[in-house]
Amino acid sequence: MAAALGIQGSFGNGVFKDKEKPMAVRSANILAARAVSEAVRTSLGPRGMDKMIQNGKGENLITNDGNTMLKSMAVMHPTAKMMTNLSNAQDIEAGDGTTSVVIIAGALLGAADRLLQKGIHPTVISESFQRAAAEAVKVLEGMSMKIDLSDRTSLLQLAETSLSSKIVGHHRDLLAPMSVDAVLRVIDPKTSTNVDLRNIRIVKKVGGTIEDTEMVNGLVLNQPVIKSAGGPTRIEKARIAIIQFQLSPPKPDMENQIVVNDYRQMDKILKEERQYLLNMVQKIKKAKCNVLLIQKSILRDAVNEMSLNFLQRLKILAIKDIEREEVEFLCKSTGCKPIANIDSFTEDKLGSADLVEEVSNSGARWVKITGINLPKPTAGSPVNNTVSIVARGANTLVLDEAERSLHDALCVIRCLVKKRALIVGGGAPEIEVANHLSKLSRSLSGTESICYKAFADAMEVIPTTLAENAGLNAIKVVTELRSRHEKGEKGAFVSIRGGGVAGDGSERVLQPLLVCTSAIELASETVKMILRIDDIALSR
Repeated sequence: MAAALGIQGSFGNGVFKDKEKPMAVRSANILAARAVSEAVRTSLGPRGMDKMIQNGKGENLITNDGNTMLKSMAVMHPTAKMMTNLSNAQDIEAGDGTTSVVIIAGALLGAADRLLQKGIHPTVISESFQRAAAEAVKVLEGMSMKIDLSDRTSLLQLAETSLSSKIVGHHRDLLAPMSVDAVLRVIDPKTSTNVDLRNIRIVKKVGGTIEDTEMVNGLVLNQPVIKSAGGPTRIEKARIAIIQFQLSPPKPDMENQIVVNDYRQMDKILKEERQYLLNMVQKIKKAKCNVLLIQKSILRDAVNEMSLNFLQRLKILAIKDIEREEVEFLCKSTGCKPIANIDSFTEDKLGSADLVEEVSNSGARWVKITGINLPKPTAGSPVNNTVSIVARGANTLVLDEAERSLHDALCVIRCLVKKRALIVGGGAPEIEVANHLSKLSRSLSGTESICYKAFADAMEVIPTTLAENAGLNAIKVVTELRSRHEKGEKGAFVSIRGGGVAGDGSERVLQPLLVCTSAIELASETVKMILRIDDIALSR
């Protein structure tokens, strides 16, 4: 029969003999992915360790943010890179839980490896894990609590929980309210379904301490005021313009040299330049502009000494080197429109603010624009409010980590805007899922029952890791936690401060529902993808 089908030679040539290779490839993939998971596992939780990463230039990075660690590591194995992509996907979806999602994926792969050794087919394992993940999401939604964005107390607790595991965690009493207020400022709490974090600007300034960090209900610019000609550094009742041309003599399109032998011709050139610049500055003043923001250009200087002298005489505050990427944010913040040439410089394109001033603090300088008068948004139009946060710190390492921590806290509040439900943290969701799936596995039959039980056991990795990283007896803590959830205490969690299990309401650890659900869904999808790989080949 085989000969009739023409496949006898295939068996004889050994095409289907090598069944060990797919198993070896899966084992290697699982090993590589779990190695990445173990590398970041010690960073989970309030007592998690930090990682120092050095790049090829010798620059150091100190962080315990999962996504930042994985992006900075020189990961070579393709499956290990999938774990980096997994963490990045969680960061895009939820903004927090980037370490947890990798740890969960590593634990699921460990469980899958043990099932593979029992002879269960990888497709059966991956499909069962997908169904178990869907069941886990239902459990999490069932134990979640609906929340209104007017509940400031809960929002603060969520932000504090996110910040508690960071280097700047001991400043969470300052940073958490800042994060909550920043998000609520840029959205309409009643109608918004997402938050554009590009409307929240974090400006880092070395000097001072984290306590000096402040939120400005307006705009902060990194660039200093031009003071070389003695111009003003403070303007009240400001009329602001953003120009995309330069206040300096024009240059020809091609590189040319002009040789002037007669001093009368030289005087004529200088007079023409003077008149050219004077006309520009007078036109700016005629439009009642007194604050000028000049976009950076590589073609010629933004200003020269002559134009600065004219600006100083007319009491116009000038700031140069505005980056092209900043223009959209500045226009949104101040209500002005970018002006491409002097002929279109009109009063209707200006923004207004109560005060523009240069601030100096602990050796750092920045420009603060407050009291901005923006037109009220019409019904159905998006809210265009923006907020700036000035982050202070002793060095760039602290500042970079403060920025990442604030980003995570902002993302946590954004999660609530996207899905307005929260859940108890500290390993409680994972234990509840493990408890439910263990019971469910006993009602199932065959390989699905074994897979569900393996998924349930893998979910206990989060509370176990939290306890281990806090120096607690992990077996004792997880056993007690499992027991209390068995009795119906869904709010019981690993208490780092109490050194055991809490759930009596004296201590609240909260996190958005979206962080938990997306972590489980993304982890199970990645595990399914890894299990379906049975060979690795190089492309041409």
